[in-house]
Amino acid sequence: MDKWDKRFMQLTEQVATWSSCLRRKVGAVIVREKRVMTTGYNGAPAGIASCVERGECLREKNNIPSGTHAELCFAAHAEQNAIIQAARYGINISGATLYCTHQPCVICAKMIINAGIARVVYKEGYPDEFSLRLFGEAGTRVEKFEEEEK
Repeated sequence: MDKWDKRFMQLTEQVATWSSCLRRKVGAVIVREKRVMTTGYNGAPAGIASCVERGECLREKNNIPSGTHAELCFAAHAEQNAIIQAARYGINISGATLYCTHQPCVICAKMIINAGIARVVYKEGYPDEFSLRLFGEAGTRVEKFEEEEK
């Protein structure tokens, strides 16, 4: 990992603070040629009340384990929101790197692959081995970010 990876991972952590999720704060940044193209954080779609606004997490209320039934949540994932912003504003992210605070789930992995993102760098793990399998089959580079010891 180089100094740019560290900078962009720090930015994902800042973006994650914008999340309206009660369970897990996730941030994503899509970068091409050392330039930030889009950012995303996990939160409810426009016009939908977030878990913060509702005062409860649907997933916790229904005892849904991490890594399962991602569709049973009011929020869109950080990676999804970053890709959606690129589509909405006509930003080319093909060949880009997606930095994320957490390993993408399988649904996000499919979107990342089809968006043409070439590399994923994440900091925290996530209980979804199938996403890593898909990345491998698609040839998407996936790297776990490790802070260098000083």
